[in-house]
Amino acid sequence: MRNQINTALKEAMKAKDAARLSTLRLINAAIKDREISQRGKGEDENVTDADILAILGKMVKQRQESARAYEEGGRLELAEKELSEITVIEVFLPKQLDADEASAAVEAAIAEVGAESIRDMGKVMGILKGKYTGQMDFGAVGPMVKDKLG
Repeated sequence: MRNQINTALKEAMKAKDAARLSTLRLINAAIKDREISQRGKGEDENVTDADILAILGKMVKQRQESARAYEEGGRLELAEKELSEITVIEVFLPKQLDADEASAAVEAAIAEVGAESIRDMGKVMGILKGKYTGQMDFGAVGPMVKDKLG
């Protein structure tokens, strides 16, 4: 995953694509921040692909919120910039599950854990995060799991 990002960074430099290059540098900075924070906690400082997917997912969510705020404030040029950054970041993310696929994944996770009540929600979410990091919005899936268990 990291190699893909570095390769894309080099290609953007050669193509003199300033917007793409800027976003790729932000991605690298976020990954380096994670490494530094892990080193500070005494953990293994190697960032896994799952960590990178989580970082990228978080970056997309932040940009969506910023774009929404800019649009509401009438700052369309800034909203456009945020949306173009999302496009660059999403290249590295796996395909997002649609509502039906997410629902099926929740059903499968509930069955896998044998979840029967809301107290099993943590186990179900753990399974989903293990299998679908970067492929679904866990903020939206949480209430879905609650509905099915509650």
